[in-house]
Amino acid sequence: MSFTHARLFVTLLFVGLAGALGSMGVGAQTPALALTTVASMDVPRYMGTWYEVAKFPNRFQKMCVRNTQATYSLQTDGTVRVLNRCTTSDGLSKEAEGAARQIGPATSPKLQVRFAPAWLAFLPMVWGNYWVIDLDPNYQWVAVSEPEREFLWILSRTPQMEPSVYQALVARLAANGFDTGKLEVSPHGN
Repeated sequence: MSFTHARLFVTLLFVGLAGALGSMGVGAQTPALALTTVASMDVPRYMGTWYEVAKFPNRFQKMCVRNTQATYSLQTDGTVRVLNRCTTSDGLSKEAEGAARQIGPATSPKLQVRFAPAWLAFLPMVWGNYWVIDLDPNYQWVAVSEPEREFLWILSRTPQMEPSVYQALVARLAANGFDTGKLEVSPHGN
């Protein structure tokens, strides 16, 4: 394992541990409102490429400066292959491959994602919550978070969203207890 792979593995392991501790309430602040999700989600329709439009800054995407995107592919066993890509400040392209699994019924908007190796999948701490909390009826944009509201991503099928649609989504997120002042726009292009 190269130094870069080892560093990525350790980072992802700590991210998973932090997510697990947060989901157990360790070190987490209880939000004023319980986080609500969309009523249902069609996982096959969700597949494909999504561009990151905005996010809450986080430690595991620190090296990404532009062109952040995620591609989801449904696997024959019902799991989802996750391939995240971005461009770093030195112009290099970085990738992280992971897996997602749906929690609950076939229409559940709650998933768990891991980027740790498959042989660690039995450890709860390597899985992070991925809850779809707002979703365009035509699956053109989405907001994703987790129960503690520490992480937030706004994704779109295109690198930019219509400004009025984006502002309406941000207003709904604020009403759902998110500190939208923390949102950081994600640039795309050269």
